[in-house]
Amino acid sequence: MSENQKTLKAIVILLAGLLCFDVMILEVRYLLANYSAPELSAYRNVFGILPSLLVMLYTGELQFQKKSLALRQWKLAFVRGAIVAVAQLTFYSSVGFLELATISALGHTSGLFMVLLSIFLFKERVGKWRWGALIIGFWGAILIIQPGSETFSISALLPLVAAFSYALYLVSMRYFDDDAPNALIYIYASFASGIVATVFALLSGDITPVASLKDGFMILLMSMAGGTGMLLMMFAYRTAPASALAPFGYFAIISAFVFGWIFFGEFPVDKLFPGVLLIILAGTIIIWREHYVRQKQTDTV
Repeated sequence: MSENQKTLKAIVILLAGLLCFDVMILEVRYLLANYSAPELSAYRNVFGILPSLLVMLYTGELQFQKKSLALRQWKLAFVRGAIVAVAQLTFYSSVGFLELATISALGHTSGLFMVLLSIFLFKERVGKWRWGALIIGFWGAILIIQPGSETFSISALLPLVAAFSYALYLVSMRYFDDDAPNALIYIYASFASGIVATVFALLSGDITPVASLKDGFMILLMSMAGGTGMLLMMFAYRTAPASALAPFGYFAIISAFVFGWIFFGEFPVDKLFPGVLLIILAGTIIIWREHYVRQKQTDTV
């Protein structure tokens, strides 16, 4: 298979993963009428691991043997799981207050937070292009949430908290040993996120028994859609370079807008523009610049 074919395959897998996330969000919006965000987040984290677990067992990446399950930096993996639980909870909470497209647009600030975290945690040098992108992107987010205006709500900050948490989860991967198995890191973090999300749900005191078989099916579908989406994203980024795939991630904003309009009558054009364009522009600049820097380093070597 040629590189172009691999990239095309990865793009299709990525888009399929994004559609799975859309299904998850739609289910969350419907279920929030009867269940709380903490308990839905707990269900997602507990049952959502199943698709990845089954695939890794099938491929042999994960083996239930004492030696193969040992991870030296297990505490770090558990902390990353707790961070995922926070990201999931704030994301699910935002679905009950904001338009789907608004959540998706603000969620794409995760790439901006990753650059900031790389600067402060790893002392990574960032030039004028990426600093400019950060200013443009966060200005776009400010235009969307409109702090200080009559329409501003504190709930508008929830997707930003989720984006920051997810960025921290991704960036912290760099702390692991180079020979630490990715599958094992993922499993440890997933189990930890399930435990922490369940604790959040119990502490909230808002636990509702599953009312019907239909609700149970929708909860399972929500969880499996989220887990499958994550699995497909992992496959996509293993198949092709991130720089080739990242621009297609913005398809999620379009699909969220379309689904929000079709299913819930949402049409937040005035709120999104021009802020969403600035966020997309900033992300595109960062992707281009990081690809350029890596290419330059490769050519030098």
